[in-house]
Amino acid sequence: MSEEKIMGFEEILGNEMVKDHFKKAIQNHKISHAYILTGEAGMGRKSIANAFAMTLLCEKGGSEPCMMCHSCKQVMSGNHPDLIYVTHEKPGSIGVDDVREQINDTIMIRPYSSYYKIYIVDEAEKMTVQAQNALLKTIEEPPHYAIIFLLTTNAAGFLPTILSRCVTLELKPISADIIRKELMEHHNMPDYQADVCAQFAQGNLGKAIKLASSEEFNEMKSHMTSLMRRMEKMDVFGISQAVKELEEYKPKIGDYLDLMNIWFRDVLLYKATGDERKITFQDEKMIIKRQASECSYHGLNTIIQAENTARRRIACNGNYNLAVELMLLSIKENIA
Repeated sequence: MSEEKIMGFEEILGNEMVKDHFKKAIQNHKISHAYILTGEAGMGRKSIANAFAMTLLCEKGGSEPCMMCHSCKQVMSGNHPDLIYVTHEKPGSIGVDDVREQINDTIMIRPYSSYYKIYIVDEAEKMTVQAQNALLKTIEEPPHYAIIFLLTTNAAGFLPTILSRCVTLELKPISADIIRKELMEHHNMPDYQADVCAQFAQGNLGKAIKLASSEEFNEMKSHMTSLMRRMEKMDVFGISQAVKELEEYKPKIGDYLDLMNIWFRDVLLYKATGDERKITFQDEKMIIKRQASECSYHGLNTIIQAENTARRRIACNGNYNLAVELMLLSIKENIA
């Protein structure tokens, strides 16, 4: 059973083209027997697959689930006999036995109460080659009532023969404005916090919602903004102390650097436009405006390059402390 709240298409934010594809397929009675939904975790793959499944199983037969009939209620409670969530015991892979026992051995059993019988395979990129080959035989000659959903973060990991027999739909990032509105209206987040989460999530609503309640993320953001406030007056000893502080964030340094990128994007945007409404870190706008007035375009470009260089060095298992120190020295030199 999926842990996500089951919703209709209208409740799902973004990805209008993908939702329209499914609605038109229902309206035109052109349902494929196999779909691949690909996109980052948190972008709504399961939500859309569930909405499509619930619509197909709905007793009203429309292009949106009624949410009221017995079938819709069964889907929402996770108890519909014709909607099967394929599970796997091994965390790292979906094996051939998982596919055979949960799909191949049951797919010829006709639906219990609906016209369709729907299988949803989450984390489908974890299927072994043997599992994919076992599934391929079923996809090649499925019974007319069967629909198989493969949800994945990496469709390139599938065999070409699987790809050629499925309709592949890619989920796209949602606009920051839509995410910001959702966080403020349905997650009780103040606007200045919603701005940061929306920008940081880069179009991923699920990620933004998790950030909204993450103490770890809020603490990281607080540390980063504190560091940026201190940078202008920081001496060599202060830089050394900051390097030691950032050792704590080594496992999440990519996220930390992403926050820094948003900060300097704010500085650059304000310098270019003079519009403080474009600043993401609204609660820090006074310091951002001052840095924008004191830092040249060349200096900002140097800072951004230094951040990217630090990211590459760390990713290549270079000296972490040295990479961070060189980045902070570059920021210090160009920010004042």
